[in-house]
Amino acid sequence: MTDNIIDINGLNLWYGDNQALVDVSMPVMKNKITALIGPSGCGKSTLLRCINRMNDIIEGCRVEGEIMFHDRNIYSPETDVMGLRKKIGMIFQKPNPFPMSIYENVTYGPKVHGVNSREALDSIVEECIRSSALWDEVQDRLGASAMSLSGGQQQRLCIARALSVSPEVILMDEPTSALDPIATSKIEDLAQELKRDYTVVIVTHNMQQASRISDYTGFMYMGKLIECGKTEEIFENPQEELTERYITGRFG
Repeated sequence: MTDNIIDINGLNLWYGDNQALVDVSMPVMKNKITALIGPSGCGKSTLLRCINRMNDIIEGCRVEGEIMFHDRNIYSPETDVMGLRKKIGMIFQKPNPFPMSIYENVTYGPKVHGVNSREALDSIVEECIRSSALWDEVQDRLGASAMSLSGGQQQRLCIARALSVSPEVILMDEPTSALDPIATSKIEDLAQELKRDYTVVIVTHNMQQASRISDYTGFMYMGKLIECGKTEEIFENPQEELTERYITGRFG
């Protein structure tokens, strides 16, 4: 039976006086892909950034409610935020490799967490770059600058970098929006490979992408989670009229 790795309960978030999330509650299932869809500005990325507390760095941000990860509220005062982000990694909309070598991008996180053995680092680099479906393309030039890679390769390198610290959950904020169709297809295939070992939550504007790769889908509108369930049910038999209008393009 699939179990929840994360439970979001009654989550509200404000940027100053503006409420961006309104009483959001949903589970995130282990070793599944959960997609968040909805129009621009509906709170998808805000919700995603709550899951590893990336919103903490935004001035004037206030959160109420709870996000349970392994039965502990990540917003409790005792939470080690750096440790949390090690377990819940983030892939951003625009690839953001560090301006250093391919090898150094992947070893950066392990070194921060105390891994210094060259043998161990070599092993992490190969394992993570293989896991991100990039090894065949870069194995002979690990010392080259990450900035020399194409956009799609850079995004896969960023995924390898996230994997290097052994996360359990990978958050993806529109990871293919800046990529061409071929690179997009590679990232989609990779996401489906990753769910064997990781839990993936992806924000996407592309409903076809959500229907292709996700197991569960949440539809958001004006800061509220309108509906959440198995992807085929959301797309084929939505329970809410607002969801149906969005899915069928009769929205607005």
